[in-house]
Amino acid sequence: MNGITIIVIAILALGLAYLLYGRWLAKEWGIDKDKKTPAYLYEDGVDYVPADPNIVFGHQFSSIAGAGPINGPIQAAMFGWLPVLLWIIIGGIFFGAVQDFVSMYASVRNKGKSIGYIIEKYIGKLGKKMFLIFCWLFCILVIAAFADIVAATFNGFGNANKDEPIRANASVATTSIIFIIEAIILGVILKKYRLKKWINTSIAIALLILGISLGLLFPFFLPGSSWHLFIFIYIAVATITPVWILLQPRDYLNSYLLVAMILAAVVGIFVFNPTINLEAFTSFNINGLNMFPFLFVTIACGAVSGFHALVSSGTSSKQVKNEAHILPISYGSMLMESLLAVIALIAVASFLPGEATAQGYITPAQIFAGAIANFLTQIGIPHDIIFTLINLAVSAFALTSLDSVSRIARLSFQELFSTEKPNWFVKLLTNNYVSTFITLAMAYTLAKVGYSAIWPLFGSSNQLLSVIALLACAVYLKNIKKKNVMLLAPIFIMMLVTFTALVQNIFNLINLFISGTGINLGNILQLIFAILILGLGASVTYVGLKKLYTKEENLHNHNINV
Repeated sequence: MNGITIIVIAILALGLAYLLYGRWLAKEWGIDKDKKTPAYLYEDGVDYVPADPNIVFGHQFSSIAGAGPINGPIQAAMFGWLPVLLWIIIGGIFFGAVQDFVSMYASVRNKGKSIGYIIEKYIGKLGKKMFLIFCWLFCILVIAAFADIVAATFNGFGNANKDEPIRANASVATTSIIFIIEAIILGVILKKYRLKKWINTSIAIALLILGISLGLLFPFFLPGSSWHLFIFIYIAVATITPVWILLQPRDYLNSYLLVAMILAAVVGIFVFNPTINLEAFTSFNINGLNMFPFLFVTIACGAVSGFHALVSSGTSSKQVKNEAHILPISYGSMLMESLLAVIALIAVASFLPGEATAQGYITPAQIFAGAIANFLTQIGIPHDIIFTLINLAVSAFALTSLDSVSRIARLSFQELFSTEKPNWFVKLLTNNYVSTFITLAMAYTLAKVGYSAIWPLFGSSNQLLSVIALLACAVYLKNIKKKNVMLLAPIFIMMLVTFTALVQNIFNLINLFISGTGINLGNILQLIFAILILGLGASVTYVGLKKLYTKEENLHNHNINV
């Protein structure tokens, strides 16, 4: 087997899925291009901001991709390339993309509100409260894992010897800081001046090239611990600023880099045509981990991810100008992410056993960047430059996800405690600064454990969140007399996967404590999170299933939402 065969299969399958299945879903659910969207109805200049579909696509794709579609397949490759490929394609088309589409559709039809609002309206207030706690805990896990990944990407010194500088990482760090500054400049331009689309695109590309050039020329060396602190300070600021200042322009800017990375990787695969040195299938049990359920929770973002539902209904839905844009922004972004996951699989499979480690590639991001750099050297591009640029793109994925998930965590925390007549304590908790500080303080503590330790719990929680989001949307579709049969198989399959994985995670953490190893604050927090997430997830799922299969159809507000 070779890389070209795999990438062609993936492109054809995902492309046909968009043209056939995606359009069929849009027809079944009744996308109305003439209906006024919440971005116009509730425009406030902070969260509800009508934006060009390219900008919203950039935000959606950059936010949902994160580091997941690269880290997941590379870690899951221990089971062999065939099960990984099958789950990415099947899961991406029939699970992940469907969830992203229906979440954004349901949100746009419900005032641009989050999945939590949809749960309250169609399932009940208790279900919403439990979901908001679940959502907040999950977001903390995402922040902790992705912040650690970014800090490792920025780390300017070798872990074993701080006297050994890593120029590629330092260049990525410089460029990322410059991008933040450029995003603010671009945000002002997009907000204050109504320029033509091609002018905005030209400005974005020019800023992108300038940032990369300066980053390569002036690498900034700091240890990973310092970057941990910087990243949390940055996301604290990004969480409370209006979306047009930083979130929208940064994602718009990064989307060009990310799409360019995917195109470059595809070109590299066609030019180099790497041999797949990984076995098609290895074993059902590797290092004590069973393929079921860990293959399905390790490959989270590349196949199905509950976090996507939070982005689709939490931020992107508030920026959609026309319902016709929902299909390409949501379904299209997920298929693009599945393609990236396939590229990550080809990248890790191109190495012989032990070869990646021998070349100094330890983390999944380094393995991915090293492989793509190997491919593109065939057309004369220097390895060091490509390696740096790919690392930059990976960090851009993760940082944009951090921007979005931190804002979603803050909104979930505030919504959890908000009441019609708040007292002084509620006002304090729901304050933007206080809610942000509480959230990020917990995430910062958990991040010290390291992303590799957090990833199994993140993956399990992520997939359980997809169950809850799909359930809420299935109940909503039932209420408005639209088909929901396409959601049922994903719901029940992911229920089986996630509850099995969470129970195993809890037992693994308990065994760590019994053996006397791994007793630290981070692991204690993980165990508390795992137990809470399992309990809350099971409760919300039970209430949702009961509502879905009740004989009485809840048709309140039917005319408003159809």
